[in-house]
Amino acid sequence: MVRASLPPGCRLLAVSKGQPVARIREAVAAGQRSFGESRLQEAAAKQAELADLEPLDWHFIGRLQANKARAVVRQFGTIHSLDSLALARRLARIAAEEHRAPAVLFQVKFRPDPGKTGFEPAELQQHWPEFSCLAPLRSVGLMTIAPLGLSPVERGSLYRECAALAGSLGLPECSMGMSGDWQEAAAAGSTWVRIGSLLFGERPVLAS
Repeated sequence: MVRASLPPGCRLLAVSKGQPVARIREAVAAGQRSFGESRLQEAAAKQAELADLEPLDWHFIGRLQANKARAVVRQFGTIHSLDSLALARRLARIAAEEHRAPAVLFQVKFRPDPGKTGFEPAELQQHWPEFSCLAPLRSVGLMTIAPLGLSPVERGSLYRECAALAGSLGLPECSMGMSGDWQEAAAAGSTWVRIGSLLFGERPVLAS
Protein backbone atom coordinates (compact mmCIF):
# COMPACT_ATOMS: atom_id res chain seq x y z
CA MET A 1 0.00 0.00 0.00
CA VAL A 2 1.29 3.46 -0.91
CA ARG A 3 0.58 5.02 2.48
CA ALA A 4 2.70 2.44 4.30
CA SER A 5 5.61 3.14 1.93
CA LEU A 6 5.66 6.92 2.36
CA PRO A 7 8.54 8.50 4.28
CA PRO A 8 7.82 10.47 7.46
CA GLY A 9 6.18 13.80 6.70
CA CYS A 10 4.72 12.69 3.36
CA ARG A 11 0.96 12.11 3.26
CA LEU A 12 -1.38 10.42 0.83
CA LEU A 13 -4.01 12.53 -0.91
CA ALA A 14 -6.47 10.06 -2.44
CA VAL A 15 -7.58 11.47 -5.78
CA SER A 16 -11.22 10.46 -5.77
CA LYS A 17 -12.40 12.41 -8.81
CA GLY A 18 -14.42 10.14 -11.06
CA GLN A 19 -14.77 7.52 -8.34
CA PRO A 20 -18.16 6.49 -6.92
CA VAL A 21 -19.00 7.24 -3.32
CA ALA A 22 -18.82 3.56 -2.43
CA ARG A 23 -15.10 3.50 -3.26
CA ILE A 24 -14.51 6.55 -1.09
CA ARG A 25 -16.32 4.87 1.80
CA GLU A 26 -14.05 1.85 1.39
CA ALA A 27 -10.99 4.10 1.56
CA VAL A 28 -12.34 5.85 4.66
CA ALA A 29 -12.94 2.48 6.32
CA ALA A 30 -9.28 1.66 5.59
CA GLY A 31 -8.16 4.81 7.37
CA GLN A 32 -7.93 7.41 4.59
CA ARG A 33 -9.24 10.89 5.48
CA SER A 34 -7.86 13.26 2.81
CA PHE A 35 -9.40 13.29 -0.68
CA GLY A 36 -8.73 15.32 -3.81
CA GLU A 37 -11.41 16.45 -6.24
CA SER A 38 -11.26 18.68 -9.31
CA ARG A 39 -14.88 18.92 -10.46
CA LEU A 40 -16.97 21.13 -8.25
CA GLN A 41 -20.42 19.70 -8.96
CA GLU A 42 -19.23 16.12 -8.60
CA ALA A 43 -17.43 16.93 -5.35
CA ALA A 44 -20.43 18.72 -3.85
CA ALA A 45 -22.64 15.69 -4.52
CA LYS A 46 -20.12 13.36 -2.89
CA GLN A 47 -19.71 15.59 0.14
CA ALA A 48 -23.47 15.58 0.64
CA GLU A 49 -23.66 11.78 0.34
CA LEU A 50 -20.80 11.34 2.81
CA ALA A 51 -22.17 13.78 5.39
CA ASP A 52 -22.93 10.90 7.75
CA LEU A 53 -19.20 10.30 8.25
CA GLU A 54 -16.84 12.22 10.48
CA PRO A 55 -15.74 15.36 8.55
CA LEU A 56 -13.27 14.48 5.81
CA ASP A 57 -10.33 16.56 4.62
CA TRP A 58 -11.28 17.79 1.13
CA HIS A 59 -8.66 19.25 -1.24
CA PHE A 60 -9.42 21.00 -4.53
CA ILE A 61 -6.76 19.91 -7.02
CA GLY A 62 -8.06 21.01 -10.42
CA ARG A 63 -7.65 24.27 -12.27
CA LEU A 64 -9.81 26.79 -10.45
CA GLN A 65 -12.03 28.97 -12.63
CA ALA A 66 -12.71 32.41 -11.22
CA ASN A 67 -16.50 31.98 -11.38
CA LYS A 68 -16.27 28.89 -9.16
CA ALA A 69 -13.96 30.41 -6.55
CA ARG A 70 -16.67 31.15 -3.99
CA ALA A 71 -18.10 27.64 -4.05
CA VAL A 72 -14.63 26.11 -3.76
CA VAL A 73 -13.80 28.33 -0.79
CA ARG A 74 -17.02 27.20 0.89
CA GLN A 75 -16.52 23.49 0.30
CA PHE A 76 -12.76 22.81 0.45
CA GLY A 77 -10.27 23.29 3.26
CA THR A 78 -7.24 23.21 0.95
CA ILE A 79 -6.72 24.48 -2.60
CA HIS A 80 -3.73 23.09 -4.53
CA SER A 81 -3.99 25.10 -7.72
CA LEU A 82 -3.62 28.83 -7.07
CA ASP A 83 -2.03 29.83 -10.39
CA SER A 84 -2.30 33.60 -10.83
CA LEU A 85 -2.08 36.89 -8.96
CA ALA A 86 -5.65 37.78 -9.95
CA LEU A 87 -6.96 34.49 -8.57
CA ALA A 88 -5.02 34.96 -5.33
CA ARG A 89 -6.59 38.36 -4.78
CA ARG A 90 -10.06 37.06 -5.65
CA LEU A 91 -9.74 34.10 -3.27
CA ALA A 92 -8.57 36.35 -0.44
CA ARG A 93 -11.55 38.68 -0.89
CA ILE A 94 -14.04 35.83 -1.08
CA ALA A 95 -12.52 34.01 1.89
CA ALA A 96 -12.90 37.16 3.99
CA GLU A 97 -16.53 37.54 2.91
CA GLU A 98 -17.24 33.87 3.69
CA HIS A 99 -15.33 33.93 7.00
CA ARG A 100 -13.17 31.07 5.79
CA ALA A 101 -9.41 30.55 5.93
CA PRO A 102 -8.51 27.92 3.32
CA ALA A 103 -4.98 26.64 3.01
CA VAL A 104 -3.57 27.40 -0.44
CA LEU A 105 -0.70 26.02 -2.46
CA PHE A 106 0.76 27.97 -5.37
CA GLN A 107 1.10 26.09 -8.66
CA VAL A 108 4.59 26.57 -10.11
CA LYS A 109 6.00 25.61 -13.53
CA PHE A 110 9.64 24.62 -13.32
CA ARG A 111 9.83 23.44 -16.95
CA PRO A 112 8.06 24.64 -20.11
CA ASP A 113 4.70 22.90 -20.41
CA PRO A 114 2.00 24.36 -22.71
CA GLY A 115 -0.63 22.17 -21.10
CA LYS A 116 -0.20 23.54 -17.57
CA THR A 117 -0.82 26.86 -15.89
CA GLY A 118 1.14 28.24 -12.97
CA PHE A 119 3.72 30.75 -11.87
CA GLU A 120 7.26 30.89 -13.14
CA PRO A 121 9.54 30.62 -10.07
CA ALA A 122 10.86 34.18 -10.55
CA GLU A 123 7.31 35.53 -10.89
CA LEU A 124 6.25 33.86 -7.65
CA GLN A 125 9.24 35.28 -5.81
CA GLN A 126 8.57 38.75 -7.23
CA HIS A 127 5.02 38.81 -5.87
CA TRP A 128 5.74 36.91 -2.68
CA PRO A 129 5.54 39.95 -0.35
CA GLU A 130 1.90 40.34 -1.38
CA PHE A 131 1.11 36.61 -1.47
CA SER A 132 2.43 36.07 2.03
CA CYS A 133 0.02 38.69 3.39
CA LEU A 134 -3.20 37.65 1.64
CA ALA A 135 -5.18 36.98 4.80
CA PRO A 136 -7.36 35.13 5.52
CA LEU A 137 -5.80 32.73 3.00
CA ARG A 138 -3.18 30.53 4.62
CA SER A 139 -0.23 30.23 2.24
CA VAL A 140 1.17 26.82 3.12
CA GLY A 141 3.04 25.45 0.12
CA LEU A 142 3.75 24.89 -3.54
CA MET A 143 2.29 22.46 -6.06
CA THR A 144 3.89 21.31 -9.28
CA ILE A 145 3.23 18.73 -11.98
CA ALA A 146 6.09 17.29 -14.00
CA PRO A 147 5.65 17.57 -17.80
CA LEU A 148 5.15 14.36 -19.71
CA GLY A 149 8.26 12.78 -21.17
CA LEU A 150 10.73 13.48 -18.38
CA SER A 151 12.95 10.69 -17.13
CA PRO A 152 12.88 9.67 -13.45
CA VAL A 153 16.15 11.56 -12.92
CA GLU A 154 14.72 14.69 -14.55
CA ARG A 155 11.54 14.48 -12.49
CA GLY A 156 13.55 14.06 -9.31
CA SER A 157 15.57 17.17 -10.16
CA LEU A 158 12.40 19.16 -10.81
CA TYR A 159 10.87 18.06 -7.52
CA ARG A 160 14.01 18.99 -5.59
CA GLU A 161 13.80 22.46 -7.14
CA CYS A 162 10.22 22.77 -5.94
CA ALA A 163 11.13 21.68 -2.42
CA ALA A 164 14.04 24.11 -2.34
CA LEU A 165 11.87 27.03 -3.46
CA ALA A 166 9.23 26.18 -0.87
CA GLY A 167 11.92 26.10 1.81
CA SER A 168 13.33 29.47 0.72
CA LEU A 169 9.84 31.00 1.07
CA GLY A 170 9.28 29.42 4.48
CA LEU A 171 6.51 27.14 3.22
CA PRO A 172 6.12 23.72 4.87
CA GLU A 173 4.12 21.91 2.15
CA CYS A 174 4.94 20.54 -1.31
CA SER A 175 2.19 18.85 -3.32
CA MET A 176 4.05 16.89 -5.98
CA GLY A 177 4.00 13.39 -7.36
CA MET A 178 1.20 11.22 -8.69
CA SER A 179 0.59 7.52 -9.31
CA GLY A 180 3.40 7.22 -11.86
CA ASP A 181 6.11 9.18 -10.09
CA TRP A 182 5.26 9.41 -6.41
CA GLN A 183 8.49 7.70 -5.33
CA GLU A 184 10.69 10.38 -6.94
CA ALA A 185 8.51 13.11 -5.44
CA ALA A 186 8.51 11.59 -1.96
CA ALA A 187 12.30 11.17 -2.05
CA ALA A 188 12.65 14.84 -3.07
CA GLY A 189 10.60 16.13 -0.14
CA SER A 190 6.95 15.98 -1.16
CA THR A 191 4.53 16.33 1.75
CA TRP A 192 1.45 15.40 -0.34
CA VAL A 193 1.43 12.78 -3.10
CA ARG A 194 -1.74 12.81 -5.20
CA ILE A 195 -2.63 9.18 -5.90
CA GLY A 196 -5.64 8.12 -7.95
CA SER A 197 -5.33 5.12 -10.26
CA LEU A 198 -2.73 3.38 -8.11
CA LEU A 199 -5.14 3.49 -5.18
CA PHE A 200 -8.55 3.07 -6.82
CA GLY A 201 -7.69 1.56 -10.19
CA GLU A 202 -8.67 3.23 -13.43
CA ARG A 203 -11.61 5.58 -13.10
CA PRO A 204 -14.96 4.15 -14.18
CA VAL A 205 -16.94 5.99 -16.81
CA LEU A 206 -19.54 7.98 -14.89
CA ALA A 207 -22.70 9.38 -16.41
CA SER A 208 -22.45 13.09 -17.09
